[in-house]
Amino acid sequence: MNHYGICNLSAVALRAEPSSKSELISMLLFGETFHVLDAKDGWFRIKTTFDEYEAWLEGRQYDSLYEAQFNAIQQAPLFISNLISNEIGDRQYKTHILYGSSLPLYTNEHFEIGHRTYHTKAAEQAVFKNVAAISETALRYLNAPYLWGGRSPFGIDCSGLTQMVFKINGTKLKRDAWMQADQGTTVDFFESITPGDLAFFDNEIGKITHVGIVLSDNQIIHASGQVRIDKLDRRGIYNEAAGKYTHKLRIVKRVV
Repeated sequence: MNHYGICNLSAVALRAEPSSKSELISMLLFGETFHVLDAKDGWFRIKTTFDEYEAWLEGRQYDSLYEAQFNAIQQAPLFISNLISNEIGDRQYKTHILYGSSLPLYTNEHFEIGHRTYHTKAAEQAVFKNVAAISETALRYLNAPYLWGGRSPFGIDCSGLTQMVFKINGTKLKRDAWMQADQGTTVDFFESITPGDLAFFDNEIGKITHVGIVLSDNQIIHASGQVRIDKLDRRGIYNEAAGKYTHKLRIVKRVV
Protein backbone atom coordinates (compact mmCIF):
# COMPACT_ATOMS: atom_id res chain seq x y z
CA MET A 1 0.00 0.00 0.00
CA ASN A 2 1.45 3.35 -1.04
CA HIS A 3 0.01 5.14 1.95
CA TYR A 4 1.80 7.38 4.44
CA GLY A 5 0.75 8.80 7.76
CA ILE A 6 1.78 10.97 10.69
CA CYS A 7 0.81 10.96 14.35
CA ASN A 8 -1.30 14.06 15.08
CA LEU A 9 -2.10 13.20 18.72
CA SER A 10 0.10 13.40 21.81
CA ALA A 11 0.73 9.64 21.80
CA VAL A 12 -1.01 6.63 20.28
CA ALA A 13 -0.69 2.94 21.06
CA LEU A 14 0.94 0.48 18.69
CA ARG A 15 -0.38 -3.06 19.16
CA ALA A 16 0.88 -6.54 18.38
CA GLU A 17 -2.43 -7.43 16.69
CA PRO A 18 -5.30 -5.40 15.15
CA SER A 19 -7.30 -5.09 18.38
CA SER A 20 -7.50 -2.60 21.25
CA LYS A 21 -7.18 -5.61 23.59
CA SER A 22 -3.90 -6.67 22.05
CA GLU A 23 -0.52 -6.16 23.73
CA LEU A 24 0.94 -2.65 23.67
CA ILE A 25 4.36 -3.03 22.02
CA SER A 26 5.29 0.59 21.29
CA MET A 27 3.95 4.11 20.83
CA LEU A 28 3.95 6.83 18.24
CA LEU A 29 4.55 10.32 19.56
CA PHE A 30 3.26 13.49 17.94
CA GLY A 31 4.91 14.20 14.59
CA GLU A 32 6.34 10.72 13.97
CA THR A 33 5.66 9.27 10.53
CA PHE A 34 5.07 5.82 9.11
CA HIS A 35 4.30 3.79 6.00
CA VAL A 36 1.09 1.74 5.89
CA LEU A 37 1.71 -1.89 4.94
CA ASP A 38 -1.72 -3.49 5.32
CA ALA A 39 -5.25 -2.90 6.62
CA LYS A 40 -7.72 -5.03 8.56
CA ASP A 41 -10.99 -4.21 10.31
CA GLY A 42 -10.27 -0.50 10.72
CA TRP A 43 -6.66 -1.10 11.78
CA PHE A 44 -3.46 -0.48 9.82
CA ARG A 45 -0.25 -2.46 9.98
CA ILE A 46 2.49 0.12 9.77
CA LYS A 47 6.26 0.43 9.61
CA THR A 48 7.53 3.43 11.54
CA THR A 49 9.97 5.72 9.76
CA PHE A 50 12.24 6.41 12.72
CA ASP A 51 13.05 2.84 13.76
CA GLU A 52 11.38 0.66 11.07
CA TYR A 53 9.22 -1.03 13.70
CA GLU A 54 6.13 -2.93 12.52
CA ALA A 55 2.92 -2.85 14.54
CA TRP A 56 -0.83 -2.24 14.30
CA LEU A 57 -2.36 1.25 14.61
CA GLU A 58 -6.04 2.08 15.16
CA GLY A 59 -7.25 3.78 11.98
CA ARG A 60 -8.72 6.94 13.54
CA GLN A 61 -5.54 8.03 15.31
CA TYR A 62 -3.42 9.60 12.61
CA ASP A 63 -3.42 11.99 9.67
CA SER A 64 -2.68 10.89 6.10
CA LEU A 65 0.21 12.35 4.13
CA TYR A 66 0.80 12.64 0.43
CA GLU A 67 4.07 11.09 -0.69
CA ALA A 68 5.51 14.55 -1.37
CA GLN A 69 4.63 15.68 2.17
CA PHE A 70 6.14 12.52 3.65
CA ASN A 71 9.37 12.98 1.68
CA ALA A 72 9.61 16.66 2.66
CA ILE A 73 9.39 15.75 6.34
CA GLN A 74 12.17 13.17 6.01
CA GLN A 75 14.45 15.68 4.32
CA ALA A 76 13.80 18.53 6.77
CA PRO A 77 15.82 19.03 9.99
CA LEU A 78 14.26 17.25 12.95
CA PHE A 79 13.17 19.48 15.82
CA ILE A 80 12.13 18.04 19.17
CA SER A 81 9.72 19.33 21.82
CA ASN A 82 11.90 20.16 24.83
CA LEU A 83 9.16 20.44 27.48
CA ILE A 84 7.71 17.48 29.39
CA SER A 85 4.26 18.67 28.31
CA ASN A 86 3.97 21.36 25.66
CA GLU A 87 0.74 22.97 24.44
CA ILE A 88 0.86 23.80 20.75
CA GLY A 89 -1.56 25.09 18.13
CA ASP A 90 -3.79 28.13 17.96
CA ARG A 91 -7.08 29.24 19.48
CA GLN A 92 -9.12 26.98 17.21
CA TYR A 93 -7.02 23.85 17.60
CA LYS A 94 -4.68 23.07 20.48
CA THR A 95 -3.09 19.86 21.64
CA HIS A 96 -0.62 18.78 24.31
CA ILE A 97 2.51 17.05 23.12
CA LEU A 98 5.17 15.19 25.09
CA TYR A 99 8.90 15.60 25.53
CA GLY A 100 10.69 14.04 22.58
CA SER A 101 7.85 14.59 20.10
CA SER A 102 8.85 15.45 16.54
CA LEU A 103 8.11 18.88 15.09
CA PRO A 104 8.59 18.51 11.33
CA LEU A 105 8.95 21.33 8.79
CA TYR A 106 9.85 23.69 11.63
CA THR A 107 10.48 27.24 10.40
CA ASN A 108 10.27 30.49 12.36
CA GLU A 109 8.59 28.77 15.30
CA HIS A 110 5.86 27.08 13.26
CA PHE A 111 5.50 23.76 11.50
CA GLU A 112 2.92 21.76 9.59
CA ILE A 113 1.24 18.45 10.34
CA GLY A 114 -1.00 17.32 7.51
CA HIS A 115 -3.27 20.27 6.76
CA ARG A 116 -2.75 22.16 10.03
CA THR A 117 -0.17 24.75 11.08
CA TYR A 118 1.13 24.69 14.65
CA HIS A 119 3.09 27.27 16.62
CA THR A 120 5.55 26.71 19.45
CA LYS A 121 8.76 28.16 20.86
CA ALA A 122 9.61 25.10 22.98
CA ALA A 123 11.75 23.18 20.51
CA GLU A 124 15.34 22.42 19.67
CA GLN A 125 17.03 20.68 16.77
CA ALA A 126 17.89 17.02 17.36
CA VAL A 127 21.65 17.05 16.85
CA PHE A 128 24.42 15.32 18.77
CA LYS A 129 26.07 17.78 21.18
CA ASN A 130 28.26 15.70 23.48
CA VAL A 131 28.12 12.65 25.71
CA ALA A 132 27.22 14.79 28.74
CA ALA A 133 24.01 15.82 26.97
CA ILE A 134 22.94 12.16 26.83
CA SER A 135 23.20 11.85 30.60
CA GLU A 136 21.40 15.16 31.12
CA THR A 137 18.56 14.08 28.83
CA ALA A 138 18.24 10.71 30.55
CA LEU A 139 17.87 12.40 33.94
CA ARG A 140 14.81 14.25 32.67
CA TYR A 141 13.02 10.89 32.62
CA LEU A 142 14.00 10.02 36.20
CA ASN A 143 11.07 8.49 38.19
CA ALA A 144 8.90 8.08 35.08
CA PRO A 145 6.73 4.97 35.61
CA TYR A 146 7.60 1.78 33.78
CA LEU A 147 5.20 0.90 30.96
CA TRP A 148 5.81 -1.97 28.56
CA GLY A 149 5.80 -0.39 25.09
CA GLY A 150 5.94 3.16 26.48
CA ARG A 151 8.04 5.99 25.04
CA SER A 152 6.97 9.01 27.09
CA PRO A 153 7.77 10.64 30.46
CA PHE A 154 4.40 9.34 31.68
CA GLY A 155 5.18 5.70 30.87
CA ILE A 156 8.29 4.18 29.34
CA ASP A 157 10.10 0.86 29.06
CA CYS A 158 13.85 0.20 29.15
CA SER A 159 14.52 0.36 25.41
CA GLY A 160 12.00 3.17 25.00
CA LEU A 161 14.09 5.20 27.44
CA THR A 162 17.35 4.60 25.62
CA GLN A 163 15.74 5.17 22.21
CA MET A 164 14.13 8.47 23.22
CA VAL A 165 17.24 9.82 24.96
CA PHE A 166 19.34 9.16 21.87
CA LYS A 167 16.61 10.45 19.51
CA ILE A 168 16.58 13.78 21.35
CA ASN A 169 20.35 13.87 20.90
CA GLY A 170 20.26 13.18 17.18
CA THR A 171 21.05 9.44 17.12
CA LYS A 172 18.73 6.66 15.94
CA LEU A 173 18.36 3.48 17.96
CA LYS A 174 16.15 0.53 17.10
CA ARG A 175 13.08 -0.14 19.25
CA ASP A 176 13.82 -3.23 21.35
CA ALA A 177 16.81 -3.96 23.59
CA TRP A 178 17.99 -6.96 21.57
CA MET A 179 17.86 -4.86 18.40
CA GLN A 180 19.84 -2.03 19.99
CA ALA A 181 22.48 -4.54 21.09
CA ASP A 182 23.41 -5.01 17.41
CA GLN A 183 24.25 -1.31 17.02
CA GLY A 184 27.49 0.49 17.84
CA THR A 185 30.83 -1.00 18.85
CA THR A 186 31.58 -3.29 21.78
CA VAL A 187 33.42 -1.95 24.82
CA ASP A 188 35.71 -4.86 25.63
CA PHE A 189 36.72 -3.98 29.18
CA PHE A 190 34.53 -2.81 32.04
CA GLU A 191 37.21 -0.27 33.01
CA SER A 192 36.81 1.34 29.58
CA ILE A 193 33.10 2.15 29.80
CA THR A 194 32.15 5.82 29.86
CA PRO A 195 28.96 7.82 30.48
CA GLY A 196 26.63 7.51 27.49
CA ASP A 197 27.47 3.87 26.76
CA LEU A 198 24.63 1.36 26.58
CA ALA A 199 24.74 -1.62 28.95
CA PHE A 200 22.74 -4.73 27.99
CA PHE A 201 21.55 -7.52 30.25
CA ASP A 202 20.37 -11.05 29.53
CA ASN A 203 18.13 -13.66 31.14
CA GLU A 204 18.77 -17.27 32.16
CA ILE A 205 18.80 -18.51 28.55
CA GLY A 206 21.10 -15.76 27.28
CA LYS A 207 18.45 -13.56 25.62
CA ILE A 208 18.99 -9.81 25.94
CA THR A 209 15.99 -8.43 27.80
CA HIS A 210 17.14 -5.15 29.36
CA VAL A 211 19.18 -2.05 28.56
CA GLY A 212 20.26 1.10 30.37
CA ILE A 213 22.52 4.13 29.96
CA VAL A 214 25.83 4.29 31.82
CA LEU A 215 26.31 7.35 34.04
CA SER A 216 29.40 8.51 35.91
CA ASP A 217 30.68 6.87 39.12
CA ASN A 218 29.68 3.34 38.08
CA GLN A 219 25.99 4.16 37.96
CA ILE A 220 23.30 3.33 35.42
CA ILE A 221 19.93 4.88 34.63
CA HIS A 222 17.33 2.41 33.44
CA ALA A 223 13.58 1.70 33.47
CA SER A 224 12.71 -1.04 35.95
CA GLY A 225 9.49 -0.37 37.86
CA GLN A 226 10.32 3.26 37.22
CA VAL A 227 13.22 5.12 35.68
CA ARG A 228 15.84 4.82 38.39
CA ILE A 229 19.57 5.05 39.07
CA ASP A 230 21.42 2.01 40.42
CA LYS A 231 24.98 0.76 40.82
CA LEU A 232 26.66 -1.02 37.90
CA ASP A 233 29.60 -3.42 38.12
CA ARG A 234 30.97 -6.37 36.16
CA ARG A 235 28.19 -8.64 37.39
CA GLY A 236 25.35 -6.31 36.53
CA ILE A 237 22.91 -3.92 38.20
CA TYR A 238 22.94 -3.85 41.99
CA ASN A 239 19.81 -2.45 43.68
CA GLU A 240 20.95 -1.15 47.07
CA ALA A 241 17.41 -0.79 48.42
CA ALA A 242 16.65 -4.43 47.61
CA GLY A 243 20.14 -5.57 48.60
CA LYS A 244 20.63 -7.72 45.51
CA TYR A 245 21.58 -7.86 41.85
CA THR A 246 18.56 -7.46 39.59
CA HIS A 247 20.08 -7.75 36.09
CA LYS A 248 23.08 -9.73 34.78
CA LEU A 249 25.46 -7.79 32.54
CA ARG A 250 25.93 -9.22 29.05
CA ILE A 251 27.61 -6.55 26.91
CA VAL A 252 28.36 -2.82 26.73
CA LYS A 253 28.08 -0.95 23.43
CA ARG A 254 29.14 2.56 22.39
CA VAL A 255 26.95 4.17 19.75
CA VAL A 256 28.24 7.78 19.81
